[in-house]
Amino acid sequence: MAGGIFYGRRTAEGPRHGDNIAEAFSSWDSGRETWLFVSPHDDDVVIGAGITLQAALAEGVAAHVVITTDGRMGYCRLPQRRTITRIRADESREAYRTLGLPLEQLEFLGFPDCNLNPYRGRHFTTIGDPTEMEGASGLQNAFPYIIRRLRPTRVFLPTPTDLHPDHRIVYEEALISLFHAQGNIWPELGPPIAQVPRVYEYATYCDFLAPPQIRIAAPPEFLDRKLGAIRAFSSQEQIEVLVEVQRRTGPVEYIREVEFNFYSPEKYADLF
Repeated sequence: MAGGIFYGRRTAEGPRHGDNIAEAFSSWDSGRETWLFVSPHDDDVVIGAGITLQAALAEGVAAHVVITTDGRMGYCRLPQRRTITRIRADESREAYRTLGLPLEQLEFLGFPDCNLNPYRGRHFTTIGDPTEMEGASGLQNAFPYIIRRLRPTRVFLPTPTDLHPDHRIVYEEALISLFHAQGNIWPELGPPIAQVPRVYEYATYCDFLAPPQIRIAAPPEFLDRKLGAIRAFSSQEQIEVLVEVQRRTGPVEYIREVEFNFYSPEKYADLF
């Protein structure tokens, strides 16, 4: 229990509040928790789950962040156009360093920003392609590879209601990748996971599909670090607007747990 962090959880019996993270996150496995935050763009997890990520680190969770796209469509001035991917990568490292994430737990997949449709699924590609892993490319190649390697207990994804198509594609491809990761296909991507991780959504720009069940309230310094991390993306000229929105919100975030189960006919037997 990290000092100063309070958790809320809506239940059938009513809301529960306290400083024990295990009361908010079901089936807590102390000492073995590994969380994977999947970010469509470099700043999405910072904006939507920057407090949650800090809380995880404070609670001793092995937290990892995967940035899906390369930032090439970043809001920048014309002289930065040819170097924006490098600029955004440097900004990302500074942002997550500010949040306390060890940089060896930050990974860039390098898929083209705002052009993810051609990378749905999995396909073989030229060795050395920027998105190649074990001879193949595609989001359903990269995500199972990451999931099998890290074997997370919980995965955090952007809301599927977000208007940005990259967010929706990442959400859908990550979910089907959980199915692939637990199967025996594509052994070159690593051994299958024994248990599918719990799935959660964080909101960056658009609201949740249904009300979230989890509230994380942290001390003011957590918000200070989050705002500093957002400001690290200084090449985005509208950054102060995002900072002001988050400042008004305060050191609070909401997370929605997703009921993600593979089809099992047996659970419907008692209905008939």
